Amino acid sequence: MGGDRHSYAVLTAMISPELLAVTMVVTMCGLLLIGYPVAVTLAGVSLIAAFAGDALGLMNVSLLGALPQRVFGVMTNEVLLAIPLFVFMGVMLERSRIAEDLLETMGRLFGSLTGGLAIAVIIVGVLLAAAKGIVGATTVTMGLIVLPTMLRHGYDPRLAAGTVAATATLAQIFPPATVLVLLGDQMSNAYQAAQLAQGIFAPQSVTVSDLFAGAIVPALSLVALYLAFLIGVAVLFPKTSPAIPPDPDAPRGVALAVRLAQAMVAPLLLILAVLGSILGGVATPTESASIGAVGAILLALARSDAGAAWVETVLVPVLAKTAQITSMIFLILIGATLFSLVFRGLGGDDLVQRGLGSLPGGVGGAILLVMIAMFLLGFVMDAFEIIFVVVPIVAPALLKMPGVDPVWLAIMMAMNLQTSYMHPPLGPTLFFLRGVAPPEITTRHIYVGIIPFVLIQLVALAVLWFVPGLATWLPHALYVGR
Repeated sequence: MGGDRHSYAVLTAMISPELLAVTMVVTMCGLLLIGYPVAVTLAGVSLIAAFAGDALGLMNVSLLGALPQRVFGVMTNEVLLAIPLFVFMGVMLERSRIAEDLLETMGRLFGSLTGGLAIAVIIVGVLLAAAKGIVGATTVTMGLIVLPTMLRHGYDPRLAAGTVAATATLAQIFPPATVLVLLGDQMSNAYQAAQLAQGIFAPQSVTVSDLFAGAIVPALSLVALYLAFLIGVAVLFPKTSPAIPPDPDAPRGVALAVRLAQAMVAPLLLILAVLGSILGGVATPTESASIGAVGAILLALARSDAGAAWVETVLVPVLAKTAQITSMIFLILIGATLFSLVFRGLGGDDLVQRGLGSLPGGVGGAILLVMIAMFLLGFVMDAFEIIFVVVPIVAPALLKMPGVDPVWLAIMMAMNLQTSYMHPPLGPTLFFLRGVAPPEITTRHIYVGIIPFVLIQLVALAVLWFVPGLATWLPHALYVGR
């Protein structure tokens, strides 16, 4: 018995709370690599670490008593209520088949130009991103509609696949992206925690509206880079993106203008209603999400016959898909809440703060390390997982450092997460596209085709790093005194 007590004392002396916190993170990443479900992994690792820490005298397991209140706070968070509404809006718009009309009309408008169809794809992708806000839905829609069209007109398979994959990920950065809503909630908590730790007991806040406003200029700048690349390819390698032969039966002149207006007015009005109400301060993100959901229903009804058949074939599947996506997001969020609670109980947040503060390069070095880590984590973790697990750990430490604007930091993270959605070999967008691509599109075509766009993303991140005003100008202009 004496030997057992001695061994236990030695083990306790060797294991510090911070070492156990690091072990939590390493174990979690290992289990995710093996393929365990994210929510189960987060909760399971946290509970094991909590009871192990209590047994070793490193923390008190009674800390878990705070979990029910935290979960209740998550489920009643007004900002997070926007998630199911925005998801519903995106799924309903997917069913309304607006993408087909937009692509057909834009293709006729730009198709006579070399590279014109690719330009049309980018424009349609921007509209779908702003209307849907869900990467998976946008990828599937564009993969089914756009890829066959581009291949039929002689586009290089690599260029076609890369263009569609990159365009679909714009739903990750264009408001009202689901990622921006979740990131806004997490960044708000981190910003307030950072200020309270600095003795500021009347802390400022950062909102989802700030992030929506902050994302617009960087997102449009990224689109401009995409277009510049496609135009350059069309000029230098015209055979990769040929012009579409004119269709004698296609509408022209006034008829084409009327067709364009019919295709664009409804989605543009919906986008303006949602984003305009948020940026103009008329409605909160949750209220504007409800506007978007109702608008999506009306748009879907206008394109089909209402009645019992519509309810069964459209509304019920949309509600089921919305419940599935929303449940997945909130289950991960609850697991991440437990993980964050135990990690902080073991002093992991203090360890992160000291580690980032001691890095060479000061503030810039710390942010660069976090950005690189988030980029690499994109190989094995979903954007939602990174937001729920990584951001609560690193954001408070970064926001305590001088000169770090929370909106700029959040938009940097959002663009970084967008890159993680598309870079090989494990970018989720690539898998979505592979699942719906025509047989003549191979995995190699997708991986090779996306590389130039990943490089463009990194250039955009570098520009945003050196010109933070791209992200902060509009929020400060709209919300003076923030």
